[in-house]
Amino acid sequence: MKEQSFPFRRGARNFARLVAFLSAIPEETEVMVTIGPVKKDRSDLQNRALYGVAYKTLSQFTGYTDPELHEMFLRSYFGEVEKEVFGTKIVKPRRTTTTDENGKRKLLSTDEFSAFYSHIQQKGAEIGCYVPDPDPEWHARKDWTRRKVA
Repeated sequence: MKEQSFPFRRGARNFARLVAFLSAIPEETEVMVTIGPVKKDRSDLQNRALYGVAYKTLSQFTGYTDPELHEMFLRSYFGEVEKEVFGTKIVKPRRTTTTDENGKRKLLSTDEFSAFYSHIQQKGAEIGCYVPDPDPEWHARKDWTRRKVA
């Protein structure tokens, strides 16, 4: 059986669908059911803004590469941990935008990612570099241009 996740809003109709879904599972199959609040993961647009807007701007201003900037901002925002790898102590970010403190895959939510982006903007401002907000109208203009040309 393939693992599945789906949002569930409380209500009689949705409850009936959930019961029907669970009833369809073969009796001999043991499943794990987990219920929790829906948390929207960071979007691809947010990720593209991080690299295409924030890091691009800061890279041009400072000369640092995207990976160098990303590592530094992860450390400054989430904190650092010291680990030993093959007898050598290394310092790593406590977590990343895609993994939690234990190294398990856990994307930041859209709100958490926005706070991380704001942190980057703040750090840019501290060194005199204006990091713009991502352009919320980009897709609308892109679609409009595509329709106009077609």
